[in-house]
Amino acid sequence: MSADWLDTIGVAVERRDIAAGLTHVPASPFHRLGVHVGRPVNASCRCDGRRYIRIQSDGDIDIVPAGLDGEWEDDADCTILRLWVSPALLRKAAEDLEIDPDRVRLIPRFQCRDARIEYIAKALAEPAGRTPTDRLVAEGLGSALAVRLVDGHARLAAISARQTLSARQRDDLVEFIESHLDHDLSLAVLARIAGISVPHLKVLFRRSFDLPVHQYVIRRRVEHARRLLANGDLPISQVALSAGFAHQSHLAHAMKRILGMTPAGLARLRREQAA
Repeated sequence: MSADWLDTIGVAVERRDIAAGLTHVPASPFHRLGVHVGRPVNASCRCDGRRYIRIQSDGDIDIVPAGLDGEWEDDADCTILRLWVSPALLRKAAEDLEIDPDRVRLIPRFQCRDARIEYIAKALAEPAGRTPTDRLVAEGLGSALAVRLVDGHARLAAISARQTLSARQRDDLVEFIESHLDHDLSLAVLARIAGISVPHLKVLFRRSFDLPVHQYVIRRRVEHARRLLANGDLPISQVALSAGFAHQSHLAHAMKRILGMTPAGLARLRREQAA
């Protein structure tokens, strides 16, 4: 696969012949994977402050996160499939899995086995003499590789117990919710407004507003419906739709639970007070 695809689809691969001896691999802004191909070699590597000594066999995989360098020493010539994976592609995979990408940490792993990654690497490499992998297939394989790395070879950093939404995020969410109460306010839409992932939104919203997102929105819809009923200009069925409820009974149930009174009861109370 052409290396310039790293910038466009987030993954690139090459078949690399490694001469016996010591090889230094400098740190990279991309995550790197090395899949050993062919006969075993005695090998040692130094990475992330640790040294590993092993017999490297066909299908063994080393995973090196972006920003880490390392040294590999082999007692014989060998061949690897070297893959580069963009951190942006991993973030996209985390979002697709509804995992907060800011918490995903790819961890160094050496001589691990993963049949799925091995298959993807070989499919991306396309042995000489075959038609090169087209862009559409490569994009699918790259996405599958990123999902596998997030799902099987990463850990989640804990969200700080003190972290909440910023003042700007809170203001943006309140303004958007208030102006779209009659719309479908999905978690995905609200997460985009706040500029964070859906899982991150769930945690930080509850900490910032003392309510889960769904309950907060329901309470704002009930309050909006109460104001509309107080004006007395709309029938209850129209008030329900204007406040974002599916139907009148949905509004009645929510209003009874939150305010202790149904829409009909509120309307009756307004008439009595006006008399």
